[in-house]
Amino acid sequence: MYIENNKIKKNISYWLATMFFVISIMIIVGGLTRLTDSGLSITEWELFTGLIPPLSDSKWNYYFDLYKKIPEYKIQNYEMTLSEFKIIFWWEWAHRFLGRLIGITFFLPLIYFSFKVGFVKLKKLFFIFFLICVQGFIGWYMVSSGLVNRIDVSHYRLSLHLLLAFIILSLILWNYLKIKQINVSKYKINFYLPYTFLFLLFVQITIGAFVSGMDAGKIYNSWPLMGESYFPNDSNLVNLFSLKAFDEPSLVQFIHRNLAYLIFFLYIFIAYKIYVNKLTPFYKTINLLGCLLLLQIILGILTVIFGAQIYFSSMHQISSIFLVSSSVYFLYINT
Repeated sequence: MYIENNKIKKNISYWLATMFFVISIMIIVGGLTRLTDSGLSITEWELFTGLIPPLSDSKWNYYFDLYKKIPEYKIQNYEMTLSEFKIIFWWEWAHRFLGRLIGITFFLPLIYFSFKVGFVKLKKLFFIFFLICVQGFIGWYMVSSGLVNRIDVSHYRLSLHLLLAFIILSLILWNYLKIKQINVSKYKINFYLPYTFLFLLFVQITIGAFVSGMDAGKIYNSWPLMGESYFPNDSNLVNLFSLKAFDEPSLVQFIHRNLAYLIFFLYIFIAYKIYVNKLTPFYKTINLLGCLLLLQIILGILTVIFGAQIYFSSMHQISSIFLVSSSVYFLYINT
């Protein structure tokens, strides 16, 4: 986007940087909400009234009574006390509060800047706001899947929710780089290489959400083998080539592992092309990308080995934010 007024352009860049930070926090809190099994603690939509948390014992009991009606409480948490319920409630409330905060802090400045520079120049940012609104509905669509006949949300809806969050984050970063007029390299590598790398990361994020949603990280807690073999012995190889694979925890973990290997080998190939062709402007970026990718793989292995403990699982998700962001930057400077 081309904006003549440098002061307004600077303010928009600050605003986008702030939104990038807040949405990153939102992704982290969302991951912790899932890891603490807190996502179903609030069983009503409450678009506006839910902004204020319970302030009295009667209100706390009201929310707790609603929670007692869903399968997660009846089957899994039937011994939960009110004090224990408050812990999971606060995680979900914080997640929803951040969602509302993102909507407001994106929309109001967007309207202000539109009056300053015109709608046309910011139409891509209006599309991002549209995605943010859609994300809110998908969040409730995800939660609603766990209120009847199951104790967890649908891992398909969870993956959609997480994937869209990363898409929004990436689009904000891309527009930030454009408005800051970050220099692109005059040297180029094949456009499809960084594009494919980023695409595979998005696919991996989707599969990672499957792993989280199905608690697939709590089985086969060994590496590099899954138990005593490379392929999980409780599954049939033929199922790997059908849609059934995405409903089997063992196969989902197998796919997640092997997609990580594929991404790593693609990175090696890209780095090789850059160094062989002496594309020096890409050296720092590809080295950073390699360090983040290696960190992500190590954290993934530790997550598996330690049975998806919350510390390693959350660090694994946090590092994915840095990995995707650096991949977006890599793609940008090659455009």
